[in-house]
Amino acid sequence: MFQILKLLQVASLSLFLCICIAYSHPAQAENDTLTAEIASPVDLAVKDTPDDGGGSLTLSWKPSPDDKEKIGDIDGYEIFRASRGDTTLKLITLVPDNTTSFTDTGLDNKEEYIYAIRAKNTPFYSPLDYSNFARPKINWFRTNRTNMLVLLLIFSASVLLYIRSAKGGKSLFIRKLAGLEAVEEAVGRATEMGKPVLFIPGISELDEIQTIAGLSILGRVARITAQYETPLVVPVLYPMALAAAGEVVKGAYLDSGKPDSFKPDMVRYVAGEQFAYVAAVNGIMLREKPAANVYMGAFYAESLLLAETGFAAGAIQIAGTANPEQLPFFIAACDYTLMGEELYAASAYLSKEPLMLGSLKGQDLIKILLVGCIILGVIFEVFQIGNGFFTKLFLEQ
Repeated sequence: MFQILKLLQVASLSLFLCICIAYSHPAQAENDTLTAEIASPVDLAVKDTPDDGGGSLTLSWKPSPDDKEKIGDIDGYEIFRASRGDTTLKLITLVPDNTTSFTDTGLDNKEEYIYAIRAKNTPFYSPLDYSNFARPKINWFRTNRTNMLVLLLIFSASVLLYIRSAKGGKSLFIRKLAGLEAVEEAVGRATEMGKPVLFIPGISELDEIQTIAGLSILGRVARITAQYETPLVVPVLYPMALAAAGEVVKGAYLDSGKPDSFKPDMVRYVAGEQFAYVAAVNGIMLREKPAANVYMGAFYAESLLLAETGFAAGAIQIAGTANPEQLPFFIAACDYTLMGEELYAASAYLSKEPLMLGSLKGQDLIKILLVGCIILGVIFEVFQIGNGFFTKLFLEQ
């Protein structure tokens, strides 16, 4: 009897210990039941990134079935990479869920790489899905710029054809620029009044294309003043522009057969700062009272100060600039204004050089084609014609 009681006591104690152990590790038991894996992304493919300069690969895959359209279904996708000579996959990034592509940059064009991807939903991970080996390479031709290549070829061909026509003696039509046509009238007025002509080639350095355009017009004005023996005043702001303007005026007087009429002080260095220059030029206007003021080049906040002073002095004024924000001031205060690209077209208009004329006409042809394409594109998109052809041609590329 005693032995039976002893056995029951031992059994009861064993049962009690088992119950205590079971209830003392409930988390471990729960973890044992959460062993279901997340579904893996599949079909991981790696290829060279198109239209780049090398050093990158583009990955694409089909998302995990557990990655629904809702944001936050999973934490994202971990992407691993290894080179052919490296046996260890290294984690390189974690991309968000609902993502199906990734571009890896900064790679060696001489190395091959393999990738692996898995879905992550803390604390669980899907099995890895592996890619093929791939090597980045330099793409010598960017297919997404094909439209620009076509436009470049059309532009080049049109310019060459127009230059050939101009050299062959064919007359190319160029719309008259009233401001340039009025230059001779303005110089003639100054000659009759016995007053000088003031020419300002902008306030920028010689590396500004507007300054170069202004200097080309200065040559035309200087030739007219040389023929009429009219005094010419050219104040400039920078030393390089001073040297260039001096050579232009000197060459114009030489071409006109009046080298002795050229005086070095026609081209003057005035100040070295924007508004100090304006003050000095305004002083010239009020003291010497030029009968004609010509502004051709890059102008900024000083445009109205110059033009208003010249207007108050009673001079005939001709202006031209490619800075659109200054055009309203010149239009309001000057008699004639060259607007935007008219300033650049002036060189071809005045010189009649075949090279310049051909380039100008070629540019005009391309502008007409682009305007036509824009109009067609608007019509096609409004009426849903062509399945977005013009959008793909000009925007997506």
